[in-house]
Parts: sequence; structure tokens; C-alpha cells
Amino acid sequence: MSTDRISAIILAGGRGQRMDDADKGLMPLGGKPLVAWVLAQIAPQVDEVLISANRNLDEYRRFGYPVLADHAPAEFSGPLAGILRALETARNPLVLSVPCDTPFLPTNLVSRLQTALMEQGADIAIPVTTDQPQRAACLCRRELAGHLKRFLEQGGRRVGEWQSQLKLALVPFADSQAFANINTPEQLSAAEQQLCGNKT
Repeated sequence: MSTDRISAIILAGGRGQRMDDADKGLMPLGGKPLVAWVLAQIAPQVDEVLISANRNLDEYRRFGYPVLADHAPAEFSGPLAGILRALETARNPLVLSVPCDTPFLPTNLVSRLQTALMEQGADIAIPVTTDQPQRAACLCRRELAGHLKRFLEQGGRRVGEWQSQLKLALVPFADSQAFANINTPEQLSAAEQQLCGNKT
């Protein structure tokens, strides 16, 4: 497997509309913010961590990692804007993106995506579960920054539409719950109850 080093961007720059406009990354789960769960899962797997955020920047800086706002943060342009900032800023040739609301990501996520990316000579590697492709949790090459910038300048916003223009490596993961997004107060409450149940 390649020894290329990897940066990660934790995507916490969204509007949080389905969470009553709350800053999802800072919502508490099991006594700590959602973003802290993601950091605990991802930081040991990569060589550099960045956080994408468009509000509460000082709160995010307290986690000890660089915080990047979108080029037009007031527009909340979606995850691709955060990925672009990471591709422009990352020190390493490979960049992983993961949402801030996926607290149970696999501990072998990065190694499996990297292996597939390299073996298939792909531009980007995406986990696929029985449910669907998990497009926001992807590993791509930093050199895609120019391509993504042009896509956004042309009005593109959808992650899947951008990725469809690239050479993809699809990586199967059996546990779809590992990629479950917490998008609503009800889902957050259910995750809290699940944690409590696991402790008993």
C-alpha cells in the first residue's frame, strides 16, 4: 500500500436546518459534542486534521485543530465548499472528508479507502453500504482542487454530481450504522438512548 500521507477535513460548516438550525457539530451526544466523537475516530487514522466551520469558530478551535471557513461562509454552500478549502490547504497529497454528524465511523475507514484508491488508480474512494454510497465520507487526491473549484464556479453543489465526473473506487462496508448521520433532534435522542443502552 502507498505510504502517501493523509489529511482529514471534518465537515461542520452546514446550516443544520433539520436540527432546528443548530450547529450540529457542537450538539451533545453522551456528554461530548458530535464533532468530538468524529475526531476521536478519525484523528488516529490520519496525519493532519482540519475542521470546516462557518460559525462558532472559536468553539471549534478549542479542539486543537485548524479551522477553515468557506470562501463565502454566509452562503452555507454545502460540503463541497468545505472540501475545496481542505484541498487548497491540506499539507498532504490525499484528503479524507467526513461529516461532523457521523460519530461511529469505522476505525479502518482510511486504510480501506486508501488501499482501493491506490490499487484502482482512482481519483476518489467512497464507502458503499447496503443502503447507499456514503458520498460525504470520501478520500480524494489534493490535486482535484482545481477541478472542484471550476465545478463550484459553474454553479455545481451536489457531491454526487461532482464525484460522477471522476474515476471512482467504491469500497464496500458491511456496517451501514457506522455511517449513520444524526440530522434531526429525534435521531440525536435515539443515538443517546442507544449509548445508554450499551452502558447497561
